[in-house]
Amino acid sequence: MAKGKPRLGKGLAGLISGNTAKKSAEPVAKATAASKSTAAKKAAPPAAPPAKSDESPAKANFMEISVSKVEPNPYQPRREFEESQLKDLAESIRSEGLIQPIVVREVDGIYQLVAGERRWRAFKLLKLNKIPARIIQAGDSSSASMALIENLQRENLNPIEEAMGYASLLRDFDLTQEQVAERVGKGRATIANALRLLALPEEIRGYLSTGLLSVGHAKVLLGLENKQEQTLIGRRIIEDGVSVRGTEALIESTKRSGKSKSSSGREVSSAEAAAIEDIEKRMTSFLNANVALKHSPKKGRILIEYTGNDDLQRILEKIGLEEG
Repeated sequence: MAKGKPRLGKGLAGLISGNTAKKSAEPVAKATAASKSTAAKKAAPPAAPPAKSDESPAKANFMEISVSKVEPNPYQPRREFEESQLKDLAESIRSEGLIQPIVVREVDGIYQLVAGERRWRAFKLLKLNKIPARIIQAGDSSSASMALIENLQRENLNPIEEAMGYASLLRDFDLTQEQVAERVGKGRATIANALRLLALPEEIRGYLSTGLLSVGHAKVLLGLENKQEQTLIGRRIIEDGVSVRGTEALIESTKRSGKSKSSSGREVSSAEAAAIEDIEKRMTSFLNANVALKHSPKKGRILIEYTGNDDLQRILEKIGLEEG
């Protein structure tokens, strides 16, 4: 889906100050022109003096600052930066200049990013010494909020990164869910539902981060209390391409089954039955042969089917045994 031009949401606008937004067009244009000149000449003018400590966001300065004096935002919710996308952005900046300057705050003599880490990384790829920046005054909480808002507006965060961003605001700055919702311009229910994803097993969170599972799948999996069952069904969703509706039916079936009989006739819990089935499926896939697992707490058997001597030899080689 094509993405529109990023706009400043009400949460970010409120944190930075509405007055600044009205006055920023001319400085941004100057910053863009300065960026083009820097890229063309491969040289930069002397660094401008840092912003005064009593400067308010409404009087934020626009100037070129040293790329080497910028550090990432410690509250940046985004964890992954696609190398190919950074290269594309760098090429765009090389040919068109920087359309929107980064936003930084001064902390202990250096500039800490508030927004624009991708742009800063692209400048480093281009080996440019100076970058146009907007210098504002902002506390830790405001800086964290603005970093999260920028990423949410640009749709750059995966569901787990978004949830971790909300969790950081709650944990690190002692905010309530209502206060977080107000800061980022979201409904409280959106915040609460996102935070629930962090209760899923690590493996499932990894599938969500990489897009192998959707948020819809994750919400259904949260209907199971047993984390092992969540993990096993999550794997099955991926392997079999199960839809969200299909996952709902699968989980309802799991809940109804309660206890079932194993292949050895022993009564087992639905979680144990699912685990045995998962092992059988993985071994069958690995060996390309039907596998049955006869399991009990004290002993068990693995039955592997084969068709003829050649197939037996293939399986032996697959498990690391050679013909004697």
